[in-house]
Amino acid sequence: MNADPPRTSSTAADGAGTPSVSANDDTPWSALRHPVFRLLWLASGAYFIANAMHLTAVAWLTVERTSSSFLAALVQTAVFLPMFVLSLPAGVLADTTDRRRLMLLALSVQALAVAVLVGLLLTGWAGSTSLLLLTFVAGCCTALITPAWNSMVGEILPRDRLPQAIVTMSAAYNAARALGPMLAGLMYAALHRWVLAGHRDAADALDVQGSPEQALAQVMAGELRAGAWAGSAVLALSIAGVIALAWTIHRNPPRPHPARRLPAERLWSGTLAGMRYAWHSHTVFSQLVRTGAYGAAGSALWALLPAIGAQRLGSGASGYGLMMGCLGGGAVVMSLLIGRLRSGLGLERLVVAGVLTFSLAMVVSALSPVAWPVYWALAASGAAWMAVMSTFNTATQTSAPPWVRSRAAALHVLSALGSFALGSALWGAVAGLTSLTVALLAATVAMLAGLLLAKPFPLRMGSDLEVTPAPLEHLLVANEPNPEAGPVAVELIYRVRPDAVEAFTADVTRLKAPRQRDGALFWRLYRDLEDRQRFVERFIVQSWVDYLHQRSRQTLADRGLEASLRAHLSEGSAIETRHYLAER
Repeated sequence: MNADPPRTSSTAADGAGTPSVSANDDTPWSALRHPVFRLLWLASGAYFIANAMHLTAVAWLTVERTSSSFLAALVQTAVFLPMFVLSLPAGVLADTTDRRRLMLLALSVQALAVAVLVGLLLTGWAGSTSLLLLTFVAGCCTALITPAWNSMVGEILPRDRLPQAIVTMSAAYNAARALGPMLAGLMYAALHRWVLAGHRDAADALDVQGSPEQALAQVMAGELRAGAWAGSAVLALSIAGVIALAWTIHRNPPRPHPARRLPAERLWSGTLAGMRYAWHSHTVFSQLVRTGAYGAAGSALWALLPAIGAQRLGSGASGYGLMMGCLGGGAVVMSLLIGRLRSGLGLERLVVAGVLTFSLAMVVSALSPVAWPVYWALAASGAAWMAVMSTFNTATQTSAPPWVRSRAAALHVLSALGSFALGSALWGAVAGLTSLTVALLAATVAMLAGLLLAKPFPLRMGSDLEVTPAPLEHLLVANEPNPEAGPVAVELIYRVRPDAVEAFTADVTRLKAPRQRDGALFWRLYRDLEDRQRFVERFIVQSWVDYLHQRSRQTLADRGLEASLRAHLSEGSAIETRHYLAER
């Protein structure tokens, strides 16, 4: 939901390494010692609860008014579709605009949408269309603030405390996912009974006589009125959570972006820049692939949970609620332990442990006809899900520099939600064509197969040098073109010592990914046929302003790579840079 966090000494952590978290301060709750983070954590928890209450109330109202399972399912779509569609554009806005203004505007629109829905319910004008439409608007607002909120959370604490911050926020989210529906259910049921009792008392006092049809219509009108008043009360209370987060952001705004000497990126070009960065950054791309694979396989358990309760355990709504509680409870317990587990195991071994635990839970859920082993397995799977997903999220955010960090967080959300949605549909179809047991066992095999991705797509946290922007060097060009002019070709000419050619070509090839990651559309290294010591590095960018953006995105690690090339040059020679603008 980032300005650059204070820099502290930290080292990249691979699967076997030890992340840079102090052994004395590795519990997630140590992050709550920071007063601003603690306030944002409380406000975010209130917001999470508010969204869960909103979703629950609208789902019940839709079922009561339409008796349609399809429309009830569309409530979930109205909430999560905006997250899938708007995550990356919202990340661009968070990276390029005033995040405080963006979040406050979105939260204001969300509060207004919920208030309008309350008014429509109280006046009797709310139908299924208005319920879904205004819930969709609220979902769009949540999608718009999420990348800016994520980056804001990441900048409050030092960079090596980001894992604790993410786990603490994840614990609040998981607790709210259980607490919100429970509060909404209790409040809805109590108010529904109270309003319905008042309606019956009023009808009895009037001693209305009529046909059975009129009596039935009166009962139905009472039910609708009771549902409208109960639902509007729950929704009105949910506005308080939205206001709490808005007030906190207003009082403790995120740091403004550093002053820019270049024009801000446009929405479409910024979206492409974020996707290009993820594609050419092997660290970020690896984490997105691993997130997608784990989410797609693990979605089977979440999607088939109602069927597990009904078909294997014979439980009703109360049993389903208990199963969801086990998942959420396991996640909350893991939030207390994950810091020490991550320090002791490292990233890769922690992910392997999570995958094995979740796989075992799916096997138990597929085969056990007894309830209590399934409940224990679900608690373990909730803990595993929290451990693995928070680790992927942490690794993604710590591997992206400030200019693209919100977009990296948005791509993580997109990878998780997209794979989850597609996986849910796939495993549901498999269960329908075969059986529940076959679907869960197939998902288990898929999840275990995902462990094979560890070698080609290793998991690690980026080092400080990889995410710290390098000082921008002044560019001397006699006739600087229009910013939108292009394409632009850039050549860097090197005269290399004969004994250093092999080392030079190896080092300069390592620049290909950073060049393309930061904006180059094409990169190639050439050797002069007439002068074998002369090499030309050539890359092309879309426009002059894109080239200026590319230069501003260099990190200290990139600058170090360029400096290493100078050691291979012939004595007395220097790197010569030339710029070309396309004429035809």
